[in-house]
Amino acid sequence: MSKTVVYLIRHAEAEGNFIRRFHGITDSDVTEKGKLQAQKLAERLKNVHFDVIYSSPLKRAFYTASKIAEGRDINIIVREDLIEINGGEWEDRCWDELPLLYPTEYEMWEKMPHKHCMPNGESMYELFLRAKSAFEDIVKSNVGKRICIVTHGTLIRALLTYIKGYEFERLNEILWQDNTAINIIEYKEGKYHLVVEGDWSHLGKELSTIAYQDWWQQFLKERGIEKQDITIIERGESYE
Repeated sequence: MSKTVVYLIRHAEAEGNFIRRFHGITDSDVTEKGKLQAQKLAERLKNVHFDVIYSSPLKRAFYTASKIAEGRDINIIVREDLIEINGGEWEDRCWDELPLLYPTEYEMWEKMPHKHCMPNGESMYELFLRAKSAFEDIVKSNVGKRICIVTHGTLIRALLTYIKGYEFERLNEILWQDNTAINIIEYKEGKYHLVVEGDWSHLGKELSTIAYQDWWQQFLKERGIEKQDITIIERGESYE
């Protein structure tokens, strides 16, 4: 059986990322920096052949997928099951408000995300099951092909527990990824192998989103990671 390769990619920076408001299913536009990020991503992948490109229906993902698709004779396939987590009452709220308005839920989000459920929204485990189902369907419908999937940060984080063979309880061990970060997964003989994880080296520090946000530094500190040089990450050049 021939090898299937999947590029699992987070969307470019959108307004919610920049102004730090929770945008799950909230359909915000890509920022000017996000447009530059998407262009850098497209340049990075210009020599990578894709047989098929899938995208979440939200504008931030579809815009990113559209930049990748430029110059290729490929129609983007939109799948509703690639959409970001439904944040319920958290939608379009400032991140700083959440621990004050929803202290119990926010603590769960931070410390035990595998148990978290959005107030009147989707639970992390529901998101995980949806993401897993969508991913398996896409891969098994395109065996032997090179696939591009553009989706969202929380969905990717949840899905990576499955790809890495973790129990879902280990979700908090999966690092968040910057906008336009690339993951490369091999599928062969019924098994997944994560070749590249969370590579956003094409952005450099100038175009990074999370490198300049305090929450990211705190996130790393809580995990005992003193420094992560985002410009030196394994790029898996043999895949490009």
